[in-house]
This record gives sequence, structure tokens and C-alpha cells, in this order.
Amino acid sequence: MGKAAVIFFVIWSVVSAGVGPAMAENEDRHLSPYFFVEGGDEGQECFPLKSTTVKAAISGVIADVKVTQTYTNTGTRPINARYVFPASTRAAVHGMRMTVGEEVIEAKIEARQKARQTFKKAKAAGKSASLLEQQRPNVFSMHVANVMPGETIAIDLHYSELLVPEEGLYQFVYPTVVGPRYSTIPEKGADDHHRWLQNPYLTEDQDPTSTFDIKVSLAGGLPIGQVACATHATDVTWDGPSKAQISLAADETHGGNRDFILDYRLSGDQIQTGLMTYEGDAENVFMLMVQPPQRVTPDAIPPREYIFVLDVSGSMHGFPLDTAKVLIKDLLAGLRPEDRFNVILFAGAARLLAPRSITADPAQIQAAVNFVDDQDGGGGTELDRALSTGLNLPRDEGYARTMVVVTDGYIAAEKAVFSRIADQAGQCNVFAFGIGSSVNRHLIEGIAKAGQGEPFVVTEPKEAAATAARFRRYIAAPVLTDIEIEIDGFDAYDVEPLQPADLFAQRPLIVCGKWRGERQGTIEIKGTGGQGPYAEVFHVAEALPADDNGALPYLWARKRLARLSDFSVTEDDEQIKEQVTQIGLAYNMLTAHTSFVAVHEKVRNTAAPATDVDQPLPLPQHVSNLAVGARHVPEPDLGVMLIAAIPLGLWMVLRRRRS
Repeated sequence: MGKAAVIFFVIWSVVSAGVGPAMAENEDRHLSPYFFVEGGDEGQECFPLKSTTVKAAISGVIADVKVTQTYTNTGTRPINARYVFPASTRAAVHGMRMTVGEEVIEAKIEARQKARQTFKKAKAAGKSASLLEQQRPNVFSMHVANVMPGETIAIDLHYSELLVPEEGLYQFVYPTVVGPRYSTIPEKGADDHHRWLQNPYLTEDQDPTSTFDIKVSLAGGLPIGQVACATHATDVTWDGPSKAQISLAADETHGGNRDFILDYRLSGDQIQTGLMTYEGDAENVFMLMVQPPQRVTPDAIPPREYIFVLDVSGSMHGFPLDTAKVLIKDLLAGLRPEDRFNVILFAGAARLLAPRSITADPAQIQAAVNFVDDQDGGGGTELDRALSTGLNLPRDEGYARTMVVVTDGYIAAEKAVFSRIADQAGQCNVFAFGIGSSVNRHLIEGIAKAGQGEPFVVTEPKEAAATAARFRRYIAAPVLTDIEIEIDGFDAYDVEPLQPADLFAQRPLIVCGKWRGERQGTIEIKGTGGQGPYAEVFHVAEALPADDNGALPYLWARKRLARLSDFSVTEDDEQIKEQVTQIGLAYNMLTAHTSFVAVHEKVRNTAAPATDVDQPLPLPQHVSNLAVGARHVPEPDLGVMLIAAIPLGLWMVLRRRRS
């Protein structure tokens, strides 16, 4: 994009964010990200986050991850820093501490509003403090108060995560940046779970302003057959056949604009399954991982109707949309003559290829390819409207309906989408394809969960063919259906899931829960596989407790939270809020309704109140400036735009002089 276009979008973003007296009085503004414009106040530190360092220890199927964020104030006045960052959708965050100088303060878990008040009081008193909040299951915000001039404050986070292999492939993902979210939520009256949407972003030509480093210690338990990282340049050293150390290459210092994705396989594509147990002081927890039977493709597959819903909004402009086009073409090429299909393109509005689904003959497929190829990307991201259009299409008897959603997921209204899909459960399976280097995995996984389908992530065009082939395998025949869990002679309770869904992917079925009394009895898994009835029995007494399984209580709690909160559409249900809060307090875990807060009790800022600084985020790799454009605001006032343009013009002049 040229400088003129960048200037336009920066101006428009400033206007959208409410800069200028005319916009300040506008009550119709919506929460929206905006471009960061560096001000002329040299006493204010605009980029307080200096580094993120990650150390992940993977042992078997459990990842133990420690993250250190370092904040430094190189300005002349105290600052309060805020940083929005992503997380794994499966992360159970159960520890935080703050280091100020030589002093280490362990954070406490408190109910969200209480923690916020604790932080606010410390901030006002001039004390250094930190507050970690969950805004989405995969989006956190860190607030650090009263960082003094010349001072560095380090925040350490600790989380555990379960790694579930698919078709013999294990994958560890560490997300690094939150993409800008499209929102139609009014700014006036918005609750604190949504205000993070108003975050500044750097333009696409600017590198991350903080460094990123990650080291992974991998202990496979069995010989490791393959280790690969396609997202970052890495070095791999071996400590024997079953242990490896993975670190970023020396020149990979600013890789914080895309997910870090590490893939590995065990020799012979083996996976770790079986029963794990942990006996604690307060409770006993078990986790069972069951490898389902081999996939068998039936000879006769019933005809299907496929509805492809493709995101062509501004955030998909360029590389993401090019990747999506390759994927759609591969998916279309796999249709059979007896299938029917339709294509919906959506940005601010939804456009249909045909008023009702059409036959998958070569001419119609080519027409669909041309329909998709004509798109360039631009505008809002009204996914819910597009889903409604697709779900309300006329149906043809005898065709099983499948919807395929292709998007980067950069929207704020996830729960509305989950609700839309869940309302038609049983009428249409929904599969979701996340496109890009830093997709919103919460949305992609939630769509698939609500639609009883499967999530996929495609980071670049070369992955499209293999991913489309996986989709066709899944849709041809589930791995295991009609799943039942029978527990005999074992006093188990709080078992998750309540009712297992059909397994499309070749991945283990996971059952976890607690037990009282003796470690005895059996757990039997029943279902229907491609070759008929399937059953497998596990004897509890054979699963010896181990201290290495100490993460199991957190992983159980994360499973329960996922069911109660992550994909629930009843966000304001007081009973659910209470259950989530109690789990967070009992397990010392970050949730939607519990937060970590740490306070250094010494009053350190006795001068003027500190300046609030929002850490600007880099745009995810391959995401264009169009992702941060106009967001449902009234037509701009020309005078306001000219006022906004004056400091921007000065900024461009100063920047040119510096270079």
C-alpha cells in the first residue's frame, strides 16, 4: 500500500477512534481499533513492552509454559502500561508474579471486579501493581501501574496446556499477537470485557517494537521421529532419541507478529494414550486418552449440499484472501457430480452465487471459481449476517447440508455467531477454516464446536491442498459415533465431557474427572466405528498416580470452564458466572470472572499521576492496513479530518527527517 493510502487510513482510524471535539460528542461511535500515531511528547514512553520470553517444557501430552513480559520506562515521567496479548484456547493460567527491582510479589487470584478495585486503589496510591484479565478465552490484557522513569518491571505467567495429536501429529502453538477485531458494539455503555477492542496498531510496514524469544524443551516419552517449525527460523539440538531442544535462530528476534507453531511426530506415528491419575490433598483427578479405531471410508457416500461462506473483508485483503482462494478452489475441485453447492461472499453485506444451491458440474464450479477470483477484500466483517443467509437457503430433500466457513476470525461478536449456529444443531454440520498467521482460534474452534464439525487452520497457500484433503476425509465418514462412557466400580464424579460428540478427526477421545475412595473398577468406551461396534476397557488400578501428573487438576478445570464459559451463549447468566468464579478461585486460575493482581506495597510515585499508555500491537504478518479501517461510524466531518491530518502531517515530516 502506498503512503497516500496509509495516510488516509490513519486519518480515518483517528477519526473513528473519536479524536477531535466533534467526534468526542458523538454517542453513536463503536468500539474499534485504530492506528498508532507517534506524538511529539518525548517524555512519554510509547512502547513500554520491551520483550516477551517463553520457556515451554513439553512432557508427554502436557505443556508447562512460563512467559516473562518485561516493561521498561525510558521516558521522564511515570507511566501506566496496558498490553493486549493472545493465548492458547486450551491454556490453564494458574500463576503470576511481578518483579520490581530485587523484590518478587506473588499475584493473588480474586473475583474480577474485586481485583480491579485492588489494582485501581494501588494505582491511585502511587504503588507499582499489575493486573491480568481475560477478555476472551484466547485474549488477555495486562495492566502495569506506576512504572517509574528508568525502571524495569517483569511479569511472569505460568500456564499448562494439553496437547492432543491428530493423525499422529502433535502441535504446540504459542500465539504472539491479537489481530484487530471488527466490532459493531457501541462505545457508550460497553462493558469491560469489550473495551480492549479499542487498541492501537502499527501499520503493516512497521516491525514489532518488542522482541520475542521462545525455547521449547521436548520430552516425547517415546523416540521422536520429526520436529518442524514452518512459522519461525529455529535451531534444534538433541539430547537423545526422545528429547530435543528447540530455540529461535539468532536472527529471529522480531517474530512476534505471527503464531509460533511447532509440529512433531513420534517414531512410527505413535501417540500416547491410556489412563493418567493424580492424587492430591484436596481431590483426586484422572484423565483418559483413548485412540479411536482406524478410519474406514464407506463405499457409498450420500450426496451432500455444501455452502461455502468466504470472508472478503478488509482484514483478508492480499495474502489471506489469496490463500483462501486457493483453499476454496481445492474444496470445489473435490465436489462430486451428485453434490450440490453454493458460495456466499461476505464483508459488510452477503452476496450469493445463486438463489439456491446448484449442481456441482464443471461449468457451475468454474462459475464459482470466477465469482471468488473477482474479490479483492475490503469492508466490514458481518459474519453473523452471512451465516443467517446460508442457513436460511432453501433445502433440497435427500441432501445432507454442510457449511464451510473460511475467515481470519477478526470479529468481536463470537457468542452471537455460536448462538446462530447452535440454534440449527442437527440441521447442518459446520466446518471452520481459519486463514492467516494469527487467526482468532476461539472463533474458529467455537464455530466447529457449535456446528458439530471440525476446525482447520491454513497459514499459507501451500497448505491448502492437504487441508482440503483432510476435510474430504472427515466429511466422508466420522471415526467414531454414538459414543458412550460407562464407569463401573469406580466412584468417579464431575466427569467431562457430559456427552462426547462424534469424532471426525483421527485424534484421541479425552475423558477427565475426579474420584473418591479406592482407585479401582473400570472405564469402558463404546461407540460405532467404520467396521461396526467398538469398545475398549481400561482398568483403573493399573494407572498408578504420578507427581508428573500434577497439572491434571488445572486441565480438568480448563475443560469445565470451556463447557461453561468459552462457547456458551448465555454470557450474562448469573449462575454460570458464579460457577466460573468459584472454579477460578478454587484452582487459582484466570477466568472470565477471576483475575490475577499483584501489588508492591511501597508508595513509589509521589509526584503527578502516571500517564496511561496503551502498547501498540503490530498487525499480524500478511494482514494489510485495510484491517484497521472505518468501523460503522457516521460520515466523517471534513473539518475533523483536516484537524486530524495536521499532527499526522507533522509526524510524517519528522519521520522523513529522522530517516
